[in-house]
Amino acid sequence: MLRRTERREYAVMLAPYVLGLAALIAFPAVITFGLALTEYDLIRSPEFIGLDNFRELWEDEIFWTAMRNSLMFILFAVPLRLLGALILSLLLWKRFRGVAAYRTSGYLPTVVPDVAYALLWLWIFNPLYGPLNLALEAIGGPTPSWLTDPRAAQWAVIIMSLFTIGEGFIVAMATRQGVPGELYELGDIEGARPTYMFWRLTLPLMAPTLLLLMFRDTIFSFQANFVPALIVTEGGPAPYATTYLPLFIYRNGFEYLRYGYAAAATLTMFLITAVIIYVQYLIVKRWRRAFVV
Repeated sequence: MLRRTERREYAVMLAPYVLGLAALIAFPAVITFGLALTEYDLIRSPEFIGLDNFRELWEDEIFWTAMRNSLMFILFAVPLRLLGALILSLLLWKRFRGVAAYRTSGYLPTVVPDVAYALLWLWIFNPLYGPLNLALEAIGGPTPSWLTDPRAAQWAVIIMSLFTIGEGFIVAMATRQGVPGELYELGDIEGARPTYMFWRLTLPLMAPTLLLLMFRDTIFSFQANFVPALIVTEGGPAPYATTYLPLFIYRNGFEYLRYGYAAAATLTMFLITAVIIYVQYLIVKRWRRAFVV
């Protein structure tokens, strides 16, 4: 049993976290839920309209286009980002000469400000003098119109997201370094092949961390495409090829001043995120059971 003084000390230490959680998460969530039930434009007082905003979302074709774009982004970006972080961690977890420079290079794009990062890719994807198309043309490859073709623009946003995997890479690398080396020594003694040890030892032991990274990336991916879609593609090309849910919410809230409608879309996005994470959890849980020794 904790003494009264110890409980008081723990309460004091936890107080800033609890206050921050209440002020930055709980209170805004309650406000968002309340706004979702109103018609509010910052000029007139909020007018309670019940579930009308959600009914309008159900019939809004632009909302469903943004939803489809966001789900497609998650479907491709999350696995590719996770795979990239895993590959980098497996290549760079050991110490060797120059490894610090490689690790820094892998993490560096993550700390570049979003706007500067988007402007850099705006130059890279330029169809006339951008280095990407110039390189593709030099090797005889296709030179897509990255910013004017709807399908190419969607892939452009996905490609941009693949280089900001520094946090996932660092976490995965630390997890790989924490796997006991004795297990691999025993595998070598038993004559196990590297591929067998990878599938039966490395991946199952890293699975909990990879699962958390996948959850984090799923949540992150619903927001990571906002700046690229706003600055690089401006939600286009037509018809709304790169209008994702964050951009849809931003425009309804800050351009059209429909704060209640934007709040309803935000709650819907959170609900969909929770459902996707739960499905991912069930899939990975079954996957880990199938590969555990």
